[in-house]
Amino acid sequence: MTQSDAQPSQDPAFEAAYQAAREGLREGGIPIGAALARGGMVIASGHNERVQNGDPIAHGEMSALRAAGRQKSYRDTTLYTTLAPCAMCAGTIIQFKIPRVVVGEARTFGGEFELLRSRGVEVVVLDDQRCVDMMRTFQEENPELWAEDIAE
Repeated sequence: MTQSDAQPSQDPAFEAAYQAAREGLREGGIPIGAALARGGMVIASGHNERVQNGDPIAHGEMSALRAAGRQKSYRDTTLYTTLAPCAMCAGTIIQFKIPRVVVGEARTFGGEFELLRSRGVEVVVLDDQRCVDMMRTFQEENPELWAEDIAE
């Protein structure tokens, strides 16, 4: 299945994350998107902006949280992300006590699921083929940039 013929998710918050990843790719950046939702409503979305802004910590999850602004609490939110969260983003999820993370895929990057789960975070992996295809293509076409993003 290719990215173009894969079916969109029925979850609007995940779709916001996926569309944010596509936007990042269109801008010449790394295609990882995220969205923060409360009660099924998207509060904010964002995408990896490391390349565009020269900001080493502007991962997709960080950009979505920055776009959401201050929240009194995150304990009733879900963070959606197209790729398994790295250690930095997992630490932020734990810090803000976000109870649930929905991940598009973890085949191209395994992330920090064990850390998240050890701190009581529910992790749901959709294994969305569109996300897999987008990241595999990006990684194949931009191996040095991808290595930089994951600090390899």
